[in-house]
Amino acid sequence: MTAVALVFAGLAAALHVYIWVMESLTWTSPRTRATFGITAEQAEATKEMAYNQGFYNLFLAIVTFAGVGAHLADEETVGTTLVLTGAGSMVAAGLVLLLSSPDKARAAITQLAFPAVAVVLLVIDRL
Repeated sequence: MTAVALVFAGLAAALHVYIWVMESLTWTSPRTRATFGITAEQAEATKEMAYNQGFYNLFLAIVTFAGVGAHLADEETVGTTLVLTGAGSMVAAGLVLLLSSPDKARAAITQLAFPAVAVVLLVIDRL
């Protein structure tokens, strides 16, 4: 079960790297604006905020990838701690988005699904 949890954690981290790219590197591009449903003017007005927010997603991905790596190096306690920290924070951020902006439910569920599976499987495995 740990292996499946780590696969989902890796998918969650990869998704958050992609979110970082969109928020921090391509925020004002037509494709990213369409993904987030914002106009060119809105993107320009919020690009500094999005740049900063993108790095939060990158840091969560790094922590989660580090946890997967620690597990692969047979450092299970460190790996579990890092995966639960990174992926758990991804789930929490997705829930905040879902509760604060119900119109963005699809984005929130996309953001939290992989990490939620990873967290649940890892916790069950540790019980």
